[in-house]
Amino acid sequence: MAHFFLDETLRAADCVPGAVVTIGGAEARHAVTVSRVRPGEKLLVGDGAGLMLGVSVVGADAARLSLRVDTVTVSARLTPRIRLVQALAKGDRDELAVQAATELGIDGVIPWAAARSVTRWEGPKIAKGQERWSNIVREASKQSIRPWLPEVAALASTKSLAALAGSTRMLLLEPGATFRLTEVPVPTDDRDIVLVVGPEGGIAPAELTALEQAGATRVRLGETVLRTSTAGPAALAILNATLGRW
Repeated sequence: MAHFFLDETLRAADCVPGAVVTIGGAEARHAVTVSRVRPGEKLLVGDGAGLMLGVSVVGADAARLSLRVDTVTVSARLTPRIRLVQALAKGDRDELAVQAATELGIDGVIPWAAARSVTRWEGPKIAKGQERWSNIVREASKQSIRPWLPEVAALASTKSLAALAGSTRMLLLEPGATFRLTEVPVPTDDRDIVLVVGPEGGIAPAELTALEQAGATRVRLGETVLRTSTAGPAALAILNATLGRW
């Protein structure tokens, strides 16, 4: 598999075939000391916003990679966007969901402080948790060679999710729902699709009511009950097929 590195400072105007671009900082150190990148190797480099370069390494040290641009590809952002609202969960189950969803093509992640979330982000933990999820998303994007880096939003409350439901197509993953996700009609507009996954104890009744009143729809995946770490990625796989992404 080709090595893929991200550098959000790349400028499309500078990235033309034959030009030499440089990558520094932590990404260069990782490339040289961990991935053992050496001059002459072929790599992929992206800016996380659609730009993808095929490059040849012309210089490599722990502080900087010098790369000759061989090919340039620019990918448009897919629409409608699919975002995952993942409730905070104990252990690493929420992080596993974020990692898998990123590899499967999620376009954005929203951490949610649900009523039944055992784990809590409070005080300094809020910024630390968002940073941790952003790092997970970044590494998963590199592993899956994604041209667009999903955004990790600020910690959301149920009230803020209700406000979001009014302008998006919000789907609540609820095992007791009447409709299956596979029965949801193919979208005819570009409104974001927002998948909401509750914590281990599920979405609380009051939260379901508040979100439904705001415009969200309950859906289920099947007859079984999935863990919070697998429900979101499973739903995303279905939507990828429905939308023709796969």
